[in-house]
Amino acid sequence: MAEAKTAEQLMRSRYSAFVKADGDYLMQSHHASTRPIKEKKSIVKWAKSVEWIKLDVIETSKGTENDTQGTVTFQAYFYEKGKVDIIHEKSAFVKENNNWFYVGLSK
Repeated sequence: MAEAKTAEQLMRSRYSAFVKADGDYLMQSHHASTRPIKEKKSIVKWAKSVEWIKLDVIETSKGTENDTQGTVTFQAYFYEKGKVDIIHEKSAFVKENNNWFYVGLSK
């Protein structure tokens, strides 16, 4: 995938990786300090088990090309076990060595 220039671009590329169940990209784009290596197989299995519907970005704070951190609030819609469900998350991102990484839930 192309290099993300903003936190929002990285978040969108990670959503695409969930849709494709691309565990390698999900791990590479997750910051080393919070990377869930042991959970990779279960994350991929779950991502394959649901039908992804759409992504809505609700709000972005900082996270531009000139920032070193930012947050993105989004809703990811998916179909699982006969019903639509939504992941609503405010995600934290950091930029290190000119690369954006997902850190986890924003506090």
